[in-house]
Amino acid sequence: MVSMENKNNVTEFILHGLTQDKTVAKVCFSLFLVFYAAIILGNLFIIITIKTSEQLNSPMYFFLSYLSVVDISYSTVTAPKLIYDLLVEKKTISFVGCIAQLFAGHFFGCTEIFLLTVMAYDRCVAICKPLHYTSTVNKRVCGWLVAASWVGGFVHSVVQTLLTIQLPFCGPNEIDHYFCDVHPLLKLACTDTYIIGVSVAANSGVISLSCFVVLVVSYAVILVSLRTCSSKGRLKALYTCTSHITVVVLFFGPCIFIYMRPSTTFSADKMVSVFYTVVTPMLNPLIYTLRNEEVKNAMKKLWSRKVKRSEK
Repeated sequence: MVSMENKNNVTEFILHGLTQDKTVAKVCFSLFLVFYAAIILGNLFIIITIKTSEQLNSPMYFFLSYLSVVDISYSTVTAPKLIYDLLVEKKTISFVGCIAQLFAGHFFGCTEIFLLTVMAYDRCVAICKPLHYTSTVNKRVCGWLVAASWVGGFVHSVVQTLLTIQLPFCGPNEIDHYFCDVHPLLKLACTDTYIIGVSVAANSGVISLSCFVVLVVSYAVILVSLRTCSSKGRLKALYTCTSHITVVVLFFGPCIFIYMRPSTTFSADKMVSVFYTVVTPMLNPLIYTLRNEEVKNAMKKLWSRKVKRSEK
């Protein structure tokens, strides 16, 4: 990485941030500070609830706890810097910091994509093959699926970072974004980036689109199989799947919009990016708890235990 800096004239980048309007920036600061606090507290509460509850011991909740870990990590890559930059006039990030942010963002983002796909597989087996569920999705399989999601995210991120870090940056250093990402950096490179842009789109876009297709097919199979279930079982499965589908649409929609194209940036990119870096990690705890009686009951028990301890 040091040798790469020596080949470039750029040692830091200037971020344009989310907005240039100071009044809007102050409003956004308060808003995103609340959002980030909600992400941390909401997802931590889900992790603690799942880890301490004896009722929430199924694979679905095992995956949900790791999804919360990824949500906290993913939002932490961009949100603190975004919030800080809303209060300062000059928004800078070092070359090394920019590459590190790019790597971490794609690592946790892609891991979340794979985890959501794994969760769809889990629901598909649970609803379509209930008699074989415990043997098919056992603890060992769950561990391997989570590990594979992390490894997949790491490999994807390494590829994205290597494609970007080899580019020469010899002039402009202003990024029209609130964090470092591949497409804005490709615009600043002092070389033809068409092939690399196509490679980036192939890497990120194909993963997003192919996983999204797998998810759609999985939930389509689930919906078809629900015809044979009892009305109570059908309703419970629909509540669970609706939560998953809502998260999938909120996360995959913006990802496909951003990454399913070569090195092109649009003015709407920043606002679209807010959805998958901040809004979705914030909404995930609400979506999974408000429509899930088991999680809500476990949270009530956890909260009542804490209240009783505080009264003693």
